[in-house]
Amino acid sequence: MTDSFPLAAALFALPEARRIAPPRLSDGVASVILDVTGLGAPAREALEAEVRGRLIAVAGVREVRIVQTAEKTERQLIAVGSGKGGVGKSTLSANLAIALKRLGHRTGLVDADIYGPSQPRLMAAEGERPMAHDKQLLPIMTRFGVPMLSMGQLVAPEKALAWRGPMASGALGQLVDARWEHVDTLVVDLPPGTGDVQLSMIQKHRPAGAVVVSTPQDLALIDALRAIDLFNTAGIPILGLVENMAGYVCPHCGEVSDPFGNGGAEAEAARLGIPFLGRVPLDIAIRRASDAGEPPAAGEEKAARPFLDIAEKVAAGLNATRR
Repeated sequence: MTDSFPLAAALFALPEARRIAPPRLSDGVASVILDVTGLGAPAREALEAEVRGRLIAVAGVREVRIVQTAEKTERQLIAVGSGKGGVGKSTLSANLAIALKRLGHRTGLVDADIYGPSQPRLMAAEGERPMAHDKQLLPIMTRFGVPMLSMGQLVAPEKALAWRGPMASGALGQLVDARWEHVDTLVVDLPPGTGDVQLSMIQKHRPAGAVVVSTPQDLALIDALRAIDLFNTAGIPILGLVENMAGYVCPHCGEVSDPFGNGGAEAEAARLGIPFLGRVPLDIAIRRASDAGEPPAAGEEKAARPFLDIAEKVAAGLNATRR
């Protein structure tokens, strides 16, 4: 073993010096370990190239050996479900993912609604196709800073998926087991109902918690109860219930009306002893923004506030499940 001080001095000024273990020099071979936790592939390669270049320039070094290490990211899944379609589950999922990102979580989004994927439109990612590496899909990075994968990115928009349960469940597995790398919170937009895809999600991927979406009227709540029962039976913590399309504000006169009722989800949550996460208004601005690929959670404070409030409660619920 020879003096390694010149090696350390060569690396001292690097911005990522804290990631570099003290290098060693033996018989002209410089060895160093890099901690690349949280770095994407380009950043890892750039850091290794910089370290290699600096070390090989040190007198007496004829070879550089670099080992990269990384702490495994503990990823938690949030399943967003509903007992029936048409209650705004996908819109809630997209905005929840963006709101969690704004709160500091490294969030990804899976559109597991195999038969009716809508996240590419909601997240302004239509027409983008994910690539694969080592048989793993690479998520598409949206312009909102949330990586996502959807079956809608893998098939033509007008193509019907006539798949039986096992095929749909296999497709879900590819989306969830993709190369998410630095994502620590994965929001999974489930299909409506309580079928094969939901069961596969619970059995194979074990969400850390579930968010159930309903509109206020009794019929929707009856279906929401089935989704809640499915998660309860499987032992998945219910993070809470969201009441969507709650209260319509007339854009002309400002009068508030409740075409779907009001407070039903909150009352049901209280009866069941589960958290009530909040209400999202029946607002034409939300519909227009969603159709245009401009999720309100990414916008100004007033439009984003309902989703940020829900995200804060979801994050608190996740923390509680770890204790």
